[in-house]
Amino acid sequence: MNKQYRKPLPGTRLDYFDVRAAVEDIRPGAYDGLPFTSRVLAENLVRRCEPSALRDCLTQIIDRRQDLDFPWFPARVVCHDILGQTALVDLAGLRDAIAERGGDPAKVNPVVPTQLIVDHSLAVEHAGFEKDAFEKNRAIEDRRNADRFHFINWTKQAFHNVDVIPPGNGIMHQINLERMSTVVESRDGVAFPDTLVGTDSHTPHVDALGVLAIGVGGLEAESVMLGRASYMRLPDIVGVELTGRPQPGITCTDIVLALTEFLRKERVVSAYLEFYGEGAEALSVGDRATISNMTPEFGATAAMFYIDQQTLDYLTLTGREPEQVKLVETYARTVGLWADDLKTADYERVLRFDLSTVVRNMAGPSNPHKRVSTTGLTEAGIAGPWEQSDDGLMPDGAVIIAAITSCTNTSNPRNVIAAALLARKANALGLTRKPWVKSSLAPGSKAVQLYLEDAGLLPELEQLGFGIVAFACTTCNGMSGALDPKIQQEIIDRDLYSVAVLSGNRNFDGRIHPYAKQAFLASPPLVVAYAIAGTVRFDIEKDALGTDTHGNPVTLKDLWPSDEEIDTIVREHVKPEHFRKVYTPMFRIEKASAEQVSPLYDWRAQSTYIRRPPYWEGALAAERTLTGMRPLAVLGDNITTDHLSPSNAIMADSAAGEYLAKMGLPEDDFNSYATHRGDHLTAQRATFANPKLLNEMVRDDNGAVRQGSLARLEPEGTVTRMWDAIETYMERRQPLIVIAGADYGQGSSRDWAAKGVRLAGVEAIVAEGFERIHRTNLIGMGVLPLEFQPGTTRKTLGIDGTETFDVVGEPSPRAELTLVIHRRDGDRDDITVICRLDTAEEVSIYNAGGVLQRFAQDFLEAEAVA
Repeated sequence: MNKQYRKPLPGTRLDYFDVRAAVEDIRPGAYDGLPFTSRVLAENLVRRCEPSALRDCLTQIIDRRQDLDFPWFPARVVCHDILGQTALVDLAGLRDAIAERGGDPAKVNPVVPTQLIVDHSLAVEHAGFEKDAFEKNRAIEDRRNADRFHFINWTKQAFHNVDVIPPGNGIMHQINLERMSTVVESRDGVAFPDTLVGTDSHTPHVDALGVLAIGVGGLEAESVMLGRASYMRLPDIVGVELTGRPQPGITCTDIVLALTEFLRKERVVSAYLEFYGEGAEALSVGDRATISNMTPEFGATAAMFYIDQQTLDYLTLTGREPEQVKLVETYARTVGLWADDLKTADYERVLRFDLSTVVRNMAGPSNPHKRVSTTGLTEAGIAGPWEQSDDGLMPDGAVIIAAITSCTNTSNPRNVIAAALLARKANALGLTRKPWVKSSLAPGSKAVQLYLEDAGLLPELEQLGFGIVAFACTTCNGMSGALDPKIQQEIIDRDLYSVAVLSGNRNFDGRIHPYAKQAFLASPPLVVAYAIAGTVRFDIEKDALGTDTHGNPVTLKDLWPSDEEIDTIVREHVKPEHFRKVYTPMFRIEKASAEQVSPLYDWRAQSTYIRRPPYWEGALAAERTLTGMRPLAVLGDNITTDHLSPSNAIMADSAAGEYLAKMGLPEDDFNSYATHRGDHLTAQRATFANPKLLNEMVRDDNGAVRQGSLARLEPEGTVTRMWDAIETYMERRQPLIVIAGADYGQGSSRDWAAKGVRLAGVEAIVAEGFERIHRTNLIGMGVLPLEFQPGTTRKTLGIDGTETFDVVGEPSPRAELTLVIHRRDGDRDDITVICRLDTAEEVSIYNAGGVLQRFAQDFLEAEAVA
């Protein structure tokens, strides 16, 4: 702590650290040119950095040097139950390892406040047109996840600094936005910016409030939980100036899908974005959150908005105490984080986006950045004439899932209310949902239900089949539940092109539902419109969605609500008391202190959900040689974590399904891959289990790559199911490597995308580029990420999977290492690759074998000294 910069905060009883003074002591006038992100990072250094290192670390920020590491200490860690649970399973396993080596396991606890929200476990088995769907889905969730919830309840008592929000209360990001994010924290008499890491790539949702929040993998979160600094290098900070105003009838979903396409093309990979300008000033925090939520779809790390009057209005609207709202304003104005103080911020790169150019948009059919206007579906070959079955059951191009889901949109009252108003107009004209559409409404907050009821709009949604099925992350996360068996069989028998339309943030192939061949992202009112139409094979802007009670055609413009209608409902019916009613009781978190539990978890031997992790066993205990590695897969560009470790429902004929059946689980209770990630024996069978995988080692007789979870076992050259190849290689103790193209590991911050390959015996991944979170997860598991030099690819090298590979050289930050390729014909190629251990901390973690192995070493050494 650098006490010389600690000063009283005017008008309060708190102190603050004067980061402006600290920066000006090094270089007068420098603070005014710093972007918002740099100011927050600099404050963190002034408050937390060792005094001996402060000047050098601040100089890095002032000079915008990106070649040196500096520490960042997030104020808190936020987890959803899937990655949060697996992180805590890892810590429970670490306690076992510490105890076995003579240490005190009770001392292994999160040091940083950790909030776990159970929001990823519910599947929509009962749709929104069914009576009591919410209660029925919750009952199924509790039954299927009994082992998981038993463990989570143990963690509440066994670990210090862990608070748990139980299932049925909302989505992590929306709860974070509406309640948990303070914008300005106050602890031990000091005010400072709220900062956090979260175990989900959409954690930047709260960047909309001016809260620096980034998504990390579970392994990096574990490191932060345990009190280690998150070492980083100054990121690219890109200014995004928003100009103009949206056209009438344009939702923020339309805006964010256009922005996603724009920013992907501008290559903002790993950048911290800062939105400003007249367009940004006019956006509500709900609209800003819709934009910030899509940060990983931009390819970025953060998407910040400045603190301004909109921030204060939102804090008031969502029921924050007046004293907290005043503290936010006072602190932001004092330290230069208020919007007016950022007008002198200097960005090395500025992008400009005109909001007035945005039209009504969707994204798809398989990637969030593949924008297509609603009028452009015809040109894309998706809309057009369609045929229906003779019995009228279902057309080609059928929308089989229509879901208002995800914090992306349900945290934005304007978007939800627009959908409800469209439903009201549709009901008045006698329109109905098509019978083959599985419709649902899964808000991320219970406050949504209260303001819809207050406005008399919830019954309108229910009448069209959009009753509330959950307060959880559902369809967007692949938890869309089973289809009507008759509809599913129709899809199979006629090989129909069937799709999902959802208001989520992810639509990767194979993610939403096994029988939804593709998926489109859309605004909530468009989701309702497509449920009425029942197909994507028509022009939704021109063609009739149906006919009214008099037989007259009804088009989208007849149903679309005006901006004035939407704003009136928001103004009159979205109230602070709704948020207080929801969150005041939710955050009365009390621990039963009288209940004593063992510091060691009593692992259930037959559980397929929770199992002691194998970090000191098998491939993880073996020495990494980086020699003689065979390719497990040769992959193309844009490989997502859904390809690497899918999260959707487990099918009976999959490797995981066969294992669960052997363990005695009925097929109805197989649940999703995501829910089984606390049991490595189930979870590792998800490795490369996506049915849409294209492994270039597996080709048909014409040389085309075959689609599926397939591998080619070498040296035999036999094509097998991926898991069968993995099992064989594990038995042989064969070290493995994965070769890939650009943007490897994009998508969800899924630590099992790294855990699965490491348990299979993969020692290195060589790709043209890595997504940030996945790269850190690989390091956290002791897998070496290597990057081809520009111009070198698997194709230029002619890699076909028959080769073996060695890595020569000592791993160090961004070092040049040699990849030795041994060809089947005896030839050898030596090429230079870049070691993507970017910091000294990452080298240390990799050398230890991973995050937990590193912590165990440090902990036991400290215990020995003590």
